[in-house]
Amino acid sequence: MTGPTTAVVLAGGYATRLWPITRHRPKMFLPLGEMTVIDRIYAELEDLDRIDEVYVSTNERFAADFEAHLEDTPYDKPRLSVEETAHEDEKLGVVGALAQLIDRERLDEELLVIAGDNLFDFAIEDFLDYFDRRNGPAIAAYDVGSRERATSYGVIELDDERVVDFQEKPAEPKSSLVSIGCYAFPRETLSLLPPYLDAGNDPDEPGWFVQWLQDRESTYAYTFETAWFDIGTRESYLDAVSWSLDGDSLIADSATVRESAVGDDVHVMPGATLIDADVERSVIFPDAALESTTVRDSLVDEGARISGFDLERALIGAYTRIPDDR
Repeated sequence: MTGPTTAVVLAGGYATRLWPITRHRPKMFLPLGEMTVIDRIYAELEDLDRIDEVYVSTNERFAADFEAHLEDTPYDKPRLSVEETAHEDEKLGVVGALAQLIDRERLDEELLVIAGDNLFDFAIEDFLDYFDRRNGPAIAAYDVGSRERATSYGVIELDDERVVDFQEKPAEPKSSLVSIGCYAFPRETLSLLPPYLDAGNDPDEPGWFVQWLQDRESTYAYTFETAWFDIGTRESYLDAVSWSLDGDSLIADSATVRESAVGDDVHVMPGATLIDADVERSVIFPDAALESTTVRDSLVDEGARISGFDLERALIGAYTRIPDDR
């Protein structure tokens, strides 16, 4: 086995847990320092000689956004592949979207599959080398440190490196080792997607497919110990921002900051204005304005205007005014 030459980046979700921030933008476009979430994946795949093509699977609602974003990037490999959904209640699920993409693009080869809302600190090339050695389906796995945290993910049990049990979001996990949304599948494994779906199995969470698969094919886990963030909530996104900023803050040159305290893990984006503001562990999007305001552990979207108000653990939508004096 020489490893995949084609990668699929799954970016078809609607990120409802991050609304209103992601109501009108894909969460993959959220900033992590100078790059977006998905650009970090694009950049690494672009530098991998063994990957020739990158399919970006998204929905009809955000297709134009992804197309415009790709036109503005320096990457040559990514190309858009659009799912036939436009609303949350129509979504295909991760497994369903992957099966549709394989059929739509007529793919018949080994595949690297990565969730586009993933931030991880291991080399994709190392993962693919592992896949080559194991000669079977491989998933990347991370120990989240507690069984309580593991209840939110697909939980893995191993015999050496072979997956012997996989539970999707169990109430009582048997371990704290979880799947992180990075998979490598042999060509033969892809032919099992249609029978899996035709049998009425869960099309949404890929863990259910892995659970079904490991009873049929030897499936292996590549474990790593560096860093991983599942960017699905305000807290997890801010954790990822903190990691990417390495404890510092990032203030755009075109931002205006006067008589304000900007603490650690803060990203102030272009055109934002802070006057007599106190901000910690937050992201202030372009052209937002804060005056006589305290912001903690929050996201303030573009064009929002906040004056004389304290925010903590908040998601403030674009062009919101607090107080609303329009």
